[in-house]
Parts: sequence; C-alpha cells; structure tokens
Amino acid sequence: MPNAFNFAASPFDCLSPDEQRLVRASVDIAYFPEGAVVLDVGAVPTHLFILIKGYVTQSEGDEVLATYGPDDCFDGCGLMTGRVGSRFVATEEVVAYQLAREAVNELIARNNTFGALLFSDLGQKLSALAQRADQHERQSLTMARVDQAYLRPAHTVDAGTDIVSVVRLFQAQRTTSVLVSGLGNVPGSGLGIFTNTGLQRAILDGRPLNQLTVGELASGPLVTVRSSDLLGDAMALMLHRRVHRLVVLEEGGQVRGILEALDLFSFLANHSHLIMVQIEHAQDLPALAQAAAQITQLIATLYRGGTRIGMMARLVQQLNARLFERAWHMVAPTDLVGHSCLFVMGSEGRGEQLLKTDQDNGLVLRDGYTAPPDVDSICQRFSEVLASFGYPECPGRVMVSNPDWRGTVSSFGQRVRQWLLQPEGDSLMQLAIFLDAHAVAGDAALLGAVREGVMALATDNDALLARFAAAVEQFDDPTGWWSRLFGLGDEGRAISLKKAGIFPIVHGVRSLALARRVAATGTAERIAALVECGTLDAPLGDELVQSLHFLMGLRLKAGLAEIDTGRDVTGNVDPQRLSSLERDLLKDALAVVKRFKLLLHQRLKLDAL
Repeated sequence: MPNAFNFAASPFDCLSPDEQRLVRASVDIAYFPEGAVVLDVGAVPTHLFILIKGYVTQSEGDEVLATYGPDDCFDGCGLMTGRVGSRFVATEEVVAYQLAREAVNELIARNNTFGALLFSDLGQKLSALAQRADQHERQSLTMARVDQAYLRPAHTVDAGTDIVSVVRLFQAQRTTSVLVSGLGNVPGSGLGIFTNTGLQRAILDGRPLNQLTVGELASGPLVTVRSSDLLGDAMALMLHRRVHRLVVLEEGGQVRGILEALDLFSFLANHSHLIMVQIEHAQDLPALAQAAAQITQLIATLYRGGTRIGMMARLVQQLNARLFERAWHMVAPTDLVGHSCLFVMGSEGRGEQLLKTDQDNGLVLRDGYTAPPDVDSICQRFSEVLASFGYPECPGRVMVSNPDWRGTVSSFGQRVRQWLLQPEGDSLMQLAIFLDAHAVAGDAALLGAVREGVMALATDNDALLARFAAAVEQFDDPTGWWSRLFGLGDEGRAISLKKAGIFPIVHGVRSLALARRVAATGTAERIAALVECGTLDAPLGDELVQSLHFLMGLRLKAGLAEIDTGRDVTGNVDPQRLSSLERDLLKDALAVVKRFKLLLHQRLKLDAL
C-alpha cells in the first residue's frame, strides 16, 4: 500500500501507529471515470472509500444530499448497516483509496473515537472531537510571562501612616493592600506590605486605629517576582511561600504592580475575571476602553484553548453587559439611568456574540418620566463611546441615538404591538430584532413590561407567523451549499456561515418561540423550551444547538484569522482552508439546517405564502 495515505485527515488522524500500519496493509486504489456509479442503492458495500482526486455526489432520487472531495470518505453508514442507502456518482474523474470492511471493523473495535467520527451524528462527532482536544497537550498558559497577567496598581504609604488613613486609601483605590516604606527592620529597600490580614490584627490589637501606625503591623521583606518571570514559577512561589500576592518588579528593581492570587488563577483559567475586575475598577471612559480592548484577545485565547462556544458566548455577554452598564452610568445622568432601561438586541441580546459586531440597542423610559432636554446628545454620546470601544455603529441605525429606538413603556409597547399586528415594510424585521432584547442597565422591569405586552398578543394567526418565519429563506441558495463547499458553484468559494446556517437556525427558532409564547431570548434556551413543550423533539433540538455552536465556532475561527492578517472581519469561510473533519462537520450542520427548514415549512405553512 502506498505510504502517501493522508493520516492528517479525519477520522484517520486519531489512529495510533499500529492502527496506521493496519490501514496501509489493507487499502487499494480504485479509479472511476466521470459519471460512473461508485455505489448504488441496495448494494452490499465491501470497502470504505477515501477520495484522493475528484468529487462524488450522494443523492436520493433527484435530491443531492452531499458532495465529497479529496480526503473525504464514504459510505461509513452503508458499511455499518450492510446496505447502501444512497446513490454515489463520480461527478468528474475519481481516484480513491478503498479500505477493506474487515480493516474498518477492526479499527472501530480498537479505537472508539474513530468509530464516532466515522458513523455518528453531528453531536456525537463534536463530543468526540472535544474529548480529543482535551487529550492533546495544550500550550500551557503557565508559560506566559508575569507581565501578561493583570497586575493591580501598587500604592505606597510611609510606615508612620495611621491605620484609619490606610483604610481610607483602601476604600478610595478599591484595593486590599499597600506597600509600606521606611521599615527599619527590613533590610535593603525597607519595603513591606500591609493587607486586610494586617487590618484584622490591628482591630484585635485594641488600641485606637488612628493612633496605630501601619509600620507596626506591616509584613516584610516582600515576596517578589520579576515581570519577565513565568507565571508557572510565580504560582509555585506563591504556593511555596503561602502568600496571596506577589510584588512584581521591573528588571531595574522598580515596583511594577501587585499580582494577586485570584488574578493569577483567573488568568490561568480564562482571563474573563481579570477583564471584569478592570471594568469594575475603571474610573473613566479611557479605562473602560482598555478593558474593552482585551475582550477579543480573551476570545482568541479561550477558542485556541478549547473552551466551548456556548460558554464563551455567555462570558462575552456578561462582560459586554457590565461594560455597557458602566459606560451608560458614566455618560447618562443618574436620574435618567434610574428611570429607564438600556437594552441590547441581536446576537448580543441572545448571548451569542463572540467577536464585536454592530451596535443594536435601545432605551425604554418610565411612563410619566420627563427625559432631560439633552437626551438626544446623551444617547449620541453613548453610541460614540461604544464605537470607540470597537462596536461599530449599526448601518440600520438600530441604536439609542436613533429616536425610533427610544420611548416610554406605553409608546414603545404600542410601536412593537403595531409591528406584530399590522406589519408593513420592514416592521417584521424590527420585531425580530426586538424579540432578542436583553436588559443591561437601569430598571429591567421597564423592558419586561414591553415584552410581556408583546407576548400576550402573540397570535395563532398562521398567515402572520408564516410571514414572520419566511425570512429563513431570505438567503436561500438555489445552487446548493454542497457545491459551494468545494468551489463547484458559480458564486466563488467563500461561504457566509451566517446566511447558510446561523440565521436560518436563529430565526426559525425565534419564529417557533413567538408562536409558542416562549419568553427566553437565547437560541439554546428557546430550543430547550420548545423541546419541553413538545414543539421540537429532543434529538432535533440537540442537533440544532450543536449545529449552531459549530457554525459559530467556525465563523469565529475565520474571523480571528482575518484579524490576524489585517483584513476586514466577515467570518466567511474558504472551503479550501477547512480540514476534512471541518468540511465533514459543516456538511452535517448544513444538513440539519435543511431538515429544520423543511420542518418550518410544514409547521408554519410557509409554502402557502
């Protein structure tokens, strides 16, 4: 057998050296001219085919189910059942490896991952993939430098400072430690440290705190690390010395900052806590901007470390919500904040945003409240602040700076009800956007009142629901995404994952949620509610969530690559840059989308439009 077999392609990339030798000993090469039938319905398969050159289409009747290209394999399902269920035809000259059925069965018996990737549905394949990622050695964050972690500012006081003054500094600077200078009992720098632990001792001392000096209770000498040291070494030192913080020094010996244990372990976990700390401690908009700038880096780190997409999206939603809330408090007067609800929509509202996207936000005001005369400039300023944080202004002006997306509970409620009951123009699109609204600042009950009014009017009018749901076909591709996967179509190689799969899942689920008056805004949560009420069966619900998260992850990978190369972020994928496993999973995900759209046509009678 030729040594050129590509063991980097899925599912063969999980094989051990012994299993690879079994493959080499069990394969032959087959040739099929253009138009030849490789496998036909009802045949008893004897081999697994792995394409070297050319393309093969899988069809049932007149419907093309899939297209296979170089490094793809088929028909694993036929081998498992003992009968071919589809027709496989060479669309051009094909050269392929054929692996004997006996060898495939032996590989399955030896290697569970191989069997899962070969035969299983999308969810099981992704689970197997996740387990493989956990088994591979990851690039350890402990190899990062100390100065890559979040270092808290170091505040220094003289040893003669009284404890009450130190506590005032704790409160003003939102810190739990200060460096203490002028300690005679500490050799060298004379620097020590005073922390909350020392404060407890000061209280128990019994003397008046304004007469007790910090130098009497400071600890020294300092436990220090260099900014260029490795975080793994810093963690080992912290554990060895049984301290909760290290003083970080520059190469010249100057104090750079304080590395807290919580910040160190958060960095090693996922960095998100560090950004939240910076958001909480920010005193002005520039400080918030510094925190906002780290969110994309966080996502890149989490993705490359194997964090699940759903978890990443929830972390981003939490960080963005707190970031927007702090920014709104800095821009808007307290009175306006207290009598309004700032909310976000779109992927941010659903908790499905990963990379920064266009702003989608609005403002609901309390009935009877008179907004400040300069509310327009306040909202415009807020939109400009978010743009400076890296969130572009929405081309459709779905922002608080647009008066159409501001209003009292009554006026906004009336507007949304009109979108629902008397749709015209783009009102159904605006309704779809609003249905994903999620409160981030102010009185969330105000947004809740508007949403409750809409859900109460959600109608069983089939024609209206069909019109609302029909947008799932907005980006329908008559040439088929299978051809686009291999550059066989006329529209180029790039595939918009948002149009091909993410939007149909999100809007289809949103439509069913509206029909069933489901209040949740996240797609996964909506799917769970629809499964619970019997609208979706559990296997399809699981496949929809798995497909959505896979597509989001693939889009994220493409977007990060575009950022790394300085290109505009589109999230579109070039099939030629996908691994064979990614192409396989993408085909599975798009097949799930196709089945879901058929279900929507049946349930909501879309064909009657």
